[in-house]
Amino acid sequence: MTTSNSALRRFLHGLPGVDAVGLEARAASLGTRSIKTTAKAYAIDLAISMIDLTTLEGADTPGKVRALAAKAVNPDPTDRTTPTTAAVCVYPDMVATAKAVLNGTDVKVASVATAFPAGRAALPVKLADTRDAVAAGADEIDMVIDRGAFLAGHYLEVFEQIAAVKAECGDKARLKVIFETGELSTYDNIRRASWLGMMAGADFIKTSTGKVAVNATPANTLLMLEAVRDFRAQTGVQIGVKPAGGIRNTKEAIKFLVLVNETVGADWLDNHWFRFGASSLLNDLLMQRQKLATGRYSGPDYVTVD
Repeated sequence: MTTSNSALRRFLHGLPGVDAVGLEARAASLGTRSIKTTAKAYAIDLAISMIDLTTLEGADTPGKVRALAAKAVNPDPTDRTTPTTAAVCVYPDMVATAKAVLNGTDVKVASVATAFPAGRAALPVKLADTRDAVAAGADEIDMVIDRGAFLAGHYLEVFEQIAAVKAECGDKARLKVIFETGELSTYDNIRRASWLGMMAGADFIKTSTGKVAVNATPANTLLMLEAVRDFRAQTGVQIGVKPAGGIRNTKEAIKFLVLVNETVGADWLDNHWFRFGASSLLNDLLMQRQKLATGRYSGPDYVTVD
């Protein structure tokens, strides 16, 4: 099915159509689940352990990246039982800086690459971007697809670019493929992009860059969870999912964990298979964690402003 664009098109357009009303109703229904007491404490720690703590700004400095990496290893200096985050996500030129802080820890270094966030560059440029990040020590690469090519129906071109970036990662880095779901327009396109990314070699499929108006939503994440579930059923290969952008508080994060548990089950309730792409979420999780432990909310100076 990947020998020609027409064959790939036939497969992708042959996937079942998405019932948008049913998808959104299911996501909304799961979001009403009430999680309290010990289950909430477990969910908060799990969510912390799944965060890719992210800074992707033009004003990023080595000092800011070092501070963020230190926070990833020790999110709450007053409570050493707090889990570490899963990773720190930075631009390729900041990988070595983050790696120097994180060496010897369980926290991974993730790097956006392939002309993030637009993905509009020639393939040799995208591969060089990836190669530099991996050489600097990146454990994970977050690549963006060429949405223009995808929306124009050039599926084989997108497939081959993903496969080429995956080959550049080799066995040194896992590959997360970002679809920018807010620009794909339809749920059918999100399902097609999910299958395209998985067939091309993605280790994770990721909703968004966090740089557009519509990022991760319960509905688009549910749809991607269904895709990885069905892909494993057909191929035996398990793929991770990463919603990114717009998940800012504990209540929202727990809703996403419920989606995972109810759609794909406990096999994905681990940071090897599910991540949150976030910058501000960690602070709210830490304050809610302290509230459960002490019975009172922390002051505004309890957490760092990253």
